[in-house]
Amino acid sequence: MFPGLAQRPWHVFCRVYLRQRASLSQRAPRVGRPCQGWQNAGGVHSLWFSLHDSHVAALAVGQNQYYSTTSGSKDGSSSGPDKPDTPEKAAETAPQPDVPGKAGDKTAQDPAIPGPAKAIQVKVRAVLKKREYGAKYTQNNFITAVRAMNEFCLKPSDLEQLRKIRRRSPHDDTEAFTVFLRSDVESKALEVWGSQEALARERNLRSEVEREYKENIFRNQQLLKEYKDFWGNTKPRSGKRTTFLQGPGKVVMVAICINGLNFFFKLLAWVYTGSASMFSEAIHSLADTCNQALLALGISQSVRNPDAVHPYGFTNMRYIASLISGVGIFMMGAGLSWYHGIIGLLHPQPIESLLWAYCILAGSLVSEGATLLVAFNEIKKSAQLQGLSFYDYVMQSRDPSTNVVLLEDAAAVLGVILAASCMGLTSLTGGQTTHCLGSLGVGTLLGAVSAFLIYTNTEALLGRSIQAEHLQKLTEFLENDPAVRAIHDVKATDMGLNKVRFKAEVDFDGRVVTRAYLEKQDIDQILSEIQQVKTAEELENFMLKHGENIIDMLGAEVDRLEKELKQRNPEVRHVDLEIL
Repeated sequence: MFPGLAQRPWHVFCRVYLRQRASLSQRAPRVGRPCQGWQNAGGVHSLWFSLHDSHVAALAVGQNQYYSTTSGSKDGSSSGPDKPDTPEKAAETAPQPDVPGKAGDKTAQDPAIPGPAKAIQVKVRAVLKKREYGAKYTQNNFITAVRAMNEFCLKPSDLEQLRKIRRRSPHDDTEAFTVFLRSDVESKALEVWGSQEALARERNLRSEVEREYKENIFRNQQLLKEYKDFWGNTKPRSGKRTTFLQGPGKVVMVAICINGLNFFFKLLAWVYTGSASMFSEAIHSLADTCNQALLALGISQSVRNPDAVHPYGFTNMRYIASLISGVGIFMMGAGLSWYHGIIGLLHPQPIESLLWAYCILAGSLVSEGATLLVAFNEIKKSAQLQGLSFYDYVMQSRDPSTNVVLLEDAAAVLGVILAASCMGLTSLTGGQTTHCLGSLGVGTLLGAVSAFLIYTNTEALLGRSIQAEHLQKLTEFLENDPAVRAIHDVKATDMGLNKVRFKAEVDFDGRVVTRAYLEKQDIDQILSEIQQVKTAEELENFMLKHGENIIDMLGAEVDRLEKELKQRNPEVRHVDLEIL
């Protein structure tokens, strides 16, 4: 019987009370039939056995196994007095046998005389059975009004008669919102449409209408635009226009204007002189103009508001535009300069009217230098605001658009100096290949700039972590909160435009969360509810009620930490705290 008792489920507590322990030499020669019984009192079931000394002695020397559902606490300490560490310690804490009779009792001294039959009692505590949750239990799930109308084809008037439940809102701009029970919504949908088949037909009909609308989305947008033009657009104007009047947008627009003029004058100088270096400079200015127009497009797209398809916004458009710009510099600028330089070496041609070429190069040097100075001042100011050095700011590509303008104009100034030097050597020596070497040098310079831009923007698009000092600051803020025991798997990604996405797994202190819940409750009322608990069902209802409220309190703690983290660090725009 005892092997079967030891194999009972893990959630059953077994306590064995030994009234007397006898040595093996005192076992009686006869074996009696054990007695057994079952008692039920107040919801606690007691199972008792009455055995002779031989069974007691065999149980005493046998291997004892202890079963417990009480797991260790978070700090590693075990809870509960019924869990001895070792069998030796269990033997010390077990009840000591009462020796019958006095010291001269023959029954106690003579092992040949068997003792009276003793009884042991095994108590089994009743626990709640494990409940199987099926699909029916999920009918208690909550559903919002928008989902109820979309998924079950209901109207707002249909939802007014349903039970309304106020829940904590997951959004920062609202404190609470109204939800409905899914079972109530389904019942209302059957009442409105009559059957599941009619509801399915209505869903299919609405899906077809939505598909037709998406097919004609361009026509609908045109009608909406005409409607706004007729009635007047009351929506606030977008900030795209002001984007190009300050910061990187201003730098890019200045660069577009200057490089466009440079391309026009350099092209005239190449047509007039036929110099390969001048042709390379004209191509260089054309590449700069096209690339900076692409940067302007990236800046205008990056300030768009997030939508359902792009929930985190379009800030990476600046890095994408800069990456494409780097590829364009390599293909148009470096490629054509190398090509024209090689053709000039293979088929040299004389240069005419170097005076005009020198004048145009001097004008380009002044204009490119002015653009370079504007980009330099913008990067210096932005680096000071973020606490970085000028070199680190450029190498980390914190502002990709301004970086492209800075490097392109720096390459343009060096290219003008190189082209003028090669043309000067050509006029002094009379050689026909020196200016072709200048074209190859300009192409190599542009190739190096494009390789750097491709590398830095690729790193940014892959997801780059923020600085270690900043990450440590965010980590210390969370760890210093009383409700947090530890944080793990911390990740902070730079999303561009000084925006950070922060993610961490948080190990909350359940005691602090529970105390925060109790501070908002009426303790006398809770004590009264506890005293009224008499049965297992009442205990379950009590725990379910307060357990759900404590889970809501845990969610409120997560919202509080996210809100405080954003307030203390404005650059942190998205916070994802996962409960460990």
